[in-house]
Amino acid sequence: MAVEPMTCRQVQASEAEPKRPKAPLRATLGSLTNEERALLDGLLADPPAFIDHPDLHDGEAEKAIFGAMAKPTRPKSTRFQPPEPVVVRGAGGGSAIPTLSAEQERALFLRMNYVRMRINRILDAHAGRRLSAAATRQLLAWHYRELDIRAQIVELNMPLVLAMAKRTRLHSLDFNELISEGNMALLRSVDKFDCGRGFKFSTYSCRAILKSFSRVAMRASRYRGRFPAEFDPALEADDYVEKKRENVVEDCVDELKRILLKNQADLSDVERTVILERFALAGPGRASNAPKTLEQVGLIIGVTKERVRQIQNKALRKIRAALEETYLAA
Repeated sequence: MAVEPMTCRQVQASEAEPKRPKAPLRATLGSLTNEERALLDGLLADPPAFIDHPDLHDGEAEKAIFGAMAKPTRPKSTRFQPPEPVVVRGAGGGSAIPTLSAEQERALFLRMNYVRMRINRILDAHAGRRLSAAATRQLLAWHYRELDIRAQIVELNMPLVLAMAKRTRLHSLDFNELISEGNMALLRSVDKFDCGRGFKFSTYSCRAILKSFSRVAMRASRYRGRFPAEFDPALEADDYVEKKRENVVEDCVDELKRILLKNQADLSDVERTVILERFALAGPGRASNAPKTLEQVGLIIGVTKERVRQIQNKALRKIRAALEETYLAA
């Protein structure tokens, strides 16, 4: 049986999409927490990229970068014992964030990229096949270490965002929005910074933060061009429709009184009396203060309440026809 050759597009698609590992067995997934399963799904769908460096491929790279080989906190654990700290906080327990030297920055970024390289190695080793229980634990342990290092880098460089926000003279923008946009730019800078080029991280990240501020300013300028007036919450509670409806109701009542006054609906005396008393409409020489029930109107004209209802409905049909010919038709 002849097999059709793959088209050029199919070959390119197969080359562009590397095989990814399959999720571990249910027994392994059952031993993980909800947080660990969510992190594992994220790693399988979008593994973190790393910036390569010659020091990462040394035979003793892990020991040289972390000071010791990674060891789990306990058997079958998804956490490694914390490595030796690169930055030591002040002995007084103060909250001041220390300033990093070039060597400390280089050490932190080497650690983060080494961890990401190990994550990608595990994923590549299991490409196209199911992750084993041991590989799953290793993958999560390295990922937790990566998150800890990344969070430490971001925390130590947070003052850069505040300093850049104070330097800018974009007084028309909300300061909290600037800080938020600067924090996102800082996170992107951490992922893309190459410590092997010999520059300090602040040189690279400050430029990215300022560029993000410019994007916010341009976005705000376009918004003001389309919406020159400031947002007024009071406009959301506009009662124009309600007032218009009330005006229409008042006009209809006035027109109804005019029809009754001139008897344009050809109502009989009994029908006019029923309508005036039932709906408290002041007629000529009358002062009806409150609507009356069918039974009360029946006592006035000497019939039963059922007969009053029939007279009322017949009169309303005549009035509706008169309204449609005059007011509603206009």
